[in-house]
Amino acid sequence: MNKFDIAGHRKIWFLLSLCVIIPGIILLATRGLNFGIDFTGGSIIDLQFEQPVTIQQVRDSLTKYDLGGSTIQLEGASGTATDASSSQNVMVRTVALEEDQRMEIMDTLKADCGDFQVLRQEKVGATIGGELITNAILALVVSWALIILYVAYRFEWRFGVAAVLALVHDILVVLAVFAFTQRQVDSSFIAALLTIVGYSINDTIVIFDRIRENMRLHFRRGGDINQLVNTSVYQTLTRSLYTVFTVLFTTAALFFFGGETTKDFAFALLIGFGSGAYSSIFIASPIWIMLRKHSDDQHKAPAKAAEA
Repeated sequence: MNKFDIAGHRKIWFLLSLCVIIPGIILLATRGLNFGIDFTGGSIIDLQFEQPVTIQQVRDSLTKYDLGGSTIQLEGASGTATDASSSQNVMVRTVALEEDQRMEIMDTLKADCGDFQVLRQEKVGATIGGELITNAILALVVSWALIILYVAYRFEWRFGVAAVLALVHDILVVLAVFAFTQRQVDSSFIAALLTIVGYSINDTIVIFDRIRENMRLHFRRGGDINQLVNTSVYQTLTRSLYTVFTVLFTTAALFFFGGETTKDFAFALLIGFGSGAYSSIFIASPIWIMLRKHSDDQHKAPAKAAEA
């Protein structure tokens, strides 16, 4: 039975990706991302309850006001963070609240968790400044350049460019989905993007390494480049699927059974790992085919001109 021609249908894969990325870019330009308090600033409230409370009790109460994603930290008597399951001292970091909204939330907390005393309440600025974001983007671009150089040294420059374009594809897909869903973007989102980049490049390099191994024997037998890529992809497909399903099952468990504060992080990983597996199989290798054919055409053009 003939296997499906993955490389030969590359225009379909490119079109599917564009159907997600282009609307995502439009939404990013018009509506933007839903930045969390790490980027926008917010309010800090220190409370001292009469009876010990748990983080989940406080979070359940805040969820009634769509504030379930707030940072809630239990503190000891000295004001430092504690690993205890419950405490009388609680610090809540949430979005900026108006006075009437804050009073309403305090009344609900008192009804749900018991009486308390407000030790401190103040508005704070963003913890992730513009300079830090710029540095993160710069670090990402530098890492892509180093990936191109390393892969060009180990393989060839076209492999490096194709691998980086596949990484850009994955990041754009994640950004597009977060623009669609308006899930909160905070400091953990940056960590998720870096994790996705590390996973995706690893899976892509495995396929490229198999293409390199098959190139000499394949072309000596007169095979074409599409057949070469299809053979290499199918030889590594089982490994790729086992890897992605393993990480997806683990991440899905974190998303569905983890705490409220990990859901957006886990959601970004779910989208990124899925996109990374897709791009490694359906995007990176076809991009390499296009780059190689373009280079071959450029080399053939002077020869044809000389013959004419």
